[in-house]
Amino acid sequence: MKKNYTYLSYLEGWLSIIVNILLFGLKYWAGIVTGSIAIIADAWHTLTDSISSIIVLIGVKVSSKPADEKHPFGHGRAELIASLIIGVLLAIVAFSFIQQSIEKLKSREAVVYGTLAVVVMIISIVLKEALAQYAIWAGKKTGSSVLKADAWHHRSDAISSVIILVGIFLGKYFWWIDGVLGIIVALLIFYATYEIFRDSINPMLGKTPDESLLKEVNKICQASGATQKEAHHFHVHEYGDHTELTFHIYLSKDISLEEAHRIASKIEDSIREKLNIEATIHMEPLENNYDI
Repeated sequence: MKKNYTYLSYLEGWLSIIVNILLFGLKYWAGIVTGSIAIIADAWHTLTDSISSIIVLIGVKVSSKPADEKHPFGHGRAELIASLIIGVLLAIVAFSFIQQSIEKLKSREAVVYGTLAVVVMIISIVLKEALAQYAIWAGKKTGSSVLKADAWHHRSDAISSVIILVGIFLGKYFWWIDGVLGIIVALLIFYATYEIFRDSINPMLGKTPDESLLKEVNKICQASGATQKEAHHFHVHEYGDHTELTFHIYLSKDISLEEAHRIASKIEDSIREKLNIEATIHMEPLENNYDI
């Protein structure tokens, strides 16, 4: 699983870098020729995709390092940090869009796009959506938050290109279309930034375990000889593809320490095998008169 995760992440990163540099050149050229601030800003947005992909590669490299003395749970949260950096880059790009678009509207400057702009935007839409689909697929297959964040970056670029393409056909009717397009694209990118921050910050702060996970763990506990009284006091700690789970179980106060240890170890082994989660169990004494 780890090898597959690393391979898919590196492939996505390098494909993104190559395609985005080519698209940056095309868009920037089209923007200069037409004088469109929306296309030029979109070109720089595309270039930041290459930067974010470099961050993806660095994040994958660091997060794949094994646990060591200073990092006993591995380096998986480097992925989340990389995702936050991508989010910050998106926010900076969006703010730049808004600034330039407002200046465009203030100057009341119209833009004549032409065939070149149409062709470049269509190429951008197709390639960026293809990259987004691949990053989404690879993110789901590997469970990588940084790949999912990069997919949003690709998707936001594809959406902005679609909006600009629509604006190209409306530009001859409305002088203000280029400035308005820039603001709309900026709002879309801000939303993508919000999604990335939410998905990256929640695991770092800690979140409530899914109900389905709690049910699976309780099922394993009961099948392993623990009391029918449900496990409780769950805490989940995520470190990239490595997850630590701590919780409490009740055991009869009359069994030996050796037997209690055997039951707890059996539960931990089952959770590791079935859920790929490292569990640590705290045992509490159960009164004999508890009805099970």
